[in-house]
Amino acid sequence: MLLMCAPMAVFAQKFGHVNAQEIIQVMPEYLKAKTEIDALQQQYEADLKGMQDEFTKKVKDYEDNAKTLPENIRTRREQELTEMQQKIQQSYQDNQQALAKASQEKMQAITSKVIEAIKTVGQNGGYVYIMDVAGGVPYISTTLSTDVTAQVKTQLGLK
Repeated sequence: MLLMCAPMAVFAQKFGHVNAQEIIQVMPEYLKAKTEIDALQQQYEADLKGMQDEFTKKVKDYEDNAKTLPENIRTRREQELTEMQQKIQQSYQDNQQALAKASQEKMQAITSKVIEAIKTVGQNGGYVYIMDVAGGVPYISTTLSTDVTAQVKTQLGLK
């Protein structure tokens, strides 16, 4: 008797799925974060372009005057150019790390908010499991699993 009831209990459980990426992309917080990250990236690019332009100008000046410069001044300018190039490369790497860190911090808060909304929908709806299809799930049965994306959007106050 118990063996016959056990499979029925499995079918009585509710499973859901959600597309968290779809939700995140319509959140005002995401749009604001994306705008801020894009602005930061443009600022970094402008700074690097300024450094690169200055470097190019100094290289041209050096090349134009290298033959007339004394050996010690020519060596010093070559060293300055090398240091300047290294500084540009280091600035590029630092900027990339800063962008990644800023993006990660902003997305962490957004993702946490979505996760909390999914948990609330899951608890309120009596779901056993809600799977995120944005994570590359190969198959979800649409007859045995309910799409709760709209419910999570509602929970977050999104349309």
